Amino acid sequence: QVQLVESGGGLVQAGGSLRLSCAASEAGSSFMINSMGWYRQAPEKQRELVAGITSVRRTNYADAVEGRFTISRDNAKNTVYLQMNSLLPEDTGVYYCYGDITYYSGRTYTAWGQGTQVTVSS
Repeated sequence: QVQLVESGGGLVQAGGSLRLSCAASEAGSSFMINSMGWYRQAPEKQRELVAGITSVRRTNYADAVEGRFTISRDNAKNTVYLQMNSLLPEDTGVYYCYGDITYYSGRTYTAWGQGTQVTVSS
């Protein structure tokens, strides 16, 4: 089944920027991806939604990142991006992408990436 592969995490100083990418593991000849987006999980905290984007590029953001993060997608590449600017130490965590997969056969499920670490130093 389709998997999501993330890249782009790392260590950055407060005020810096990072760009995360998440791509489907195979070409989309038999499926489509509806909503895609990003969650994050900080140490000892629950996983929280950071941003989401629909197939028609309608977006939503967590209040904590509104105005600093931008989510986008390339439907032809089945890829979602998260541009993170003005990073804060509280943005530190493991970032997970997700995608709501629909196979043309009718099967649906939510795919998750493996997670990528983002660390923002003060």
